[in-house]
Amino acid sequence: MVDPVSSARVYVLILNWNGWADTIECLESVFRLDYPDFRVIVCDNDSHDGSLERIKAWARGETEVTMSKRSPLRYPASQPIARPIAFVEYDREQAERGGDPGAEDVPLILIRTGANLGFAGGNNVGLRYALARGDFGYVWLLNSDTVTEPDTLGCMVRRMKEKPNAGMCGSTLLYYDEPERVQALGGARYSKWLGVPNHIGLMQRADDVTGVDEVERRMSYVAGASMLVSKEFLQSTGLMCEDYFMYYEELDWAMRARGRYELAYARDAVVYHKEGGSIGATQLSVNNKSKLSDYHSIRNRLVVTRRHFPFAMPTVYLGLLVAVLNRLRRGQVDRAWMILRIVCGR
Repeated sequence: MVDPVSSARVYVLILNWNGWADTIECLESVFRLDYPDFRVIVCDNDSHDGSLERIKAWARGETEVTMSKRSPLRYPASQPIARPIAFVEYDREQAERGGDPGAEDVPLILIRTGANLGFAGGNNVGLRYALARGDFGYVWLLNSDTVTEPDTLGCMVRRMKEKPNAGMCGSTLLYYDEPERVQALGGARYSKWLGVPNHIGLMQRADDVTGVDEVERRMSYVAGASMLVSKEFLQSTGLMCEDYFMYYEELDWAMRARGRYELAYARDAVVYHKEGGSIGATQLSVNNKSKLSDYHSIRNRLVVTRRHFPFAMPTVYLGLLVAVLNRLRRGQVDRAWMILRIVCGR
């Protein structure tokens, strides 16, 4: 448990896009956090599956929640969270002005962003809401396809307090379907010469986790599935860059703060991640990536390299040539042409 006296308010920021079932499961875990002072923001990126209505019905206690049998937590029905949960709802303009000044104690804030703004754009609406209110110490960006242990937020805040120069903190990400396996420890190490990230600890056993200092030494950025950022970091570094839509935003954010803020890792902060369900992405195999995921992964590799590592452009282009050959070898001719069009700036 975190000492309530020294606990700064945290906004838990969850981005939803056509994924109400995952988001409700995430909310079920978030409202079990043992942290003493937090508010939850759900930014909806113009979903067309009735997400907000279903989330509001959940908050009012009008729907039963059946946790997936695959859930690593499997909350017992005999221990439901207290509902109804009070909520307020804003459109983007209202939210970015800070909403209703009198709604300070409302635990759940629902925001309609008005369009599919992507990962950075959707989260930035929630970040602007938090900054406009100014009543917080941290914002925890948490993917909607995750569930979290009750002490996770407290562990992350504690690590940030132990490391005053840290602006961002990651957690131990485990696979939702294989909770004994690591998806990432804190974040990833980025190879600037190839333009590809490698998740630290990928697929190692959860009970064989590397030491905190070693992970922090290797981290190039914090994984966006679970990313705690400080108020000071937001005020000095600014919001996430919206040029990417998805992928590489976290690296860009870390690079912009380089030399001013360090990265932190909270080993005991455990989050279970389904990973990429809404866009068809996976870290384990490019064969399982959707075309949309593949496109943004390739495109943004070039965007971030031009912006932060221009000296590495020749080797990144060489790596993309290898990617073209691999797509052709797998019979993915359309994707090979897609990569060539991206390289040619089309």
